[in-house]
Amino acid sequence: MKIEDIIRKKGADVVTIAPAATVAELLDLLAKHNIGAVVVSDDGTTIGGIVSERDVVRRLASQGAAVLGEAVSSIMTADVKTCGLEDSLESTAQTMTYGRFRHLPVTNEGKLVAIISIGDVVKNRIDQLTDERNHLLEYLHT
Repeated sequence: MKIEDIIRKKGADVVTIAPAATVAELLDLLAKHNIGAVVVSDDGTTIGGIVSERDVVRRLASQGAAVLGEAVSSIMTADVKTCGLEDSLESTAQTMTYGRFRHLPVTNEGKLVAIISIGDVVKNRIDQLTDERNHLLEYLHT
């Protein structure tokens, strides 16, 4: 299974935020869309960074509530790992697991087209394994 197959099933909606937006605005956006991470982008197609709930919590712990007025760019991860539409589910799962991150932007020809979460990867892997199991059981019973 390729990442493109996952995106086709779940949709390609990507929530982005401008680097100059405040952390408080970021939190509103995360809550409004019930998501855990947002791609930081000036134009919605280029990737300037990624910022997650975890980034906010770490900064709150070290700086306190003052971080809420800071720019998202001050807490984002600028070195963003991405995957492509043609990448396999297995290689993407490895990238996310060994990189210890839960959200991965998907690019095509250098432009942001989607974002996947570790939940998306796990769900689709379970679906794959269930299908394989069902095919094997069907084969054994025929």
